[in-house]
Amino acid sequence: MSASRDVKELEAQALSLPLDARASLAHRLLQSLEEVSEAEYEWLWGEESLCRAAEADSGRTRTASGAEVARKAISLLR
Repeated sequence: MSASRDVKELEAQALSLPLDARASLAHRLLQSLEEVSEAEYEWLWGEESLCRAAEADSGRTRTASGAEVARKAISLLR
């Protein structure tokens, strides 16, 4: 079984838990990220950026220009 398949399976199991169990699990997972070394942190963000780039390239994600984001932010602040 591949790592991504394992993660998807774990995610499905975690999402089926009751709210309090999901909250507890989320808290423990977030705490574990504080123990990540700088090298691991950089690797994780590198992996995340590759995933986001692949989603954008495939069209699964809508992209927006910086100007569009700025316009929307300004309109939300008004």
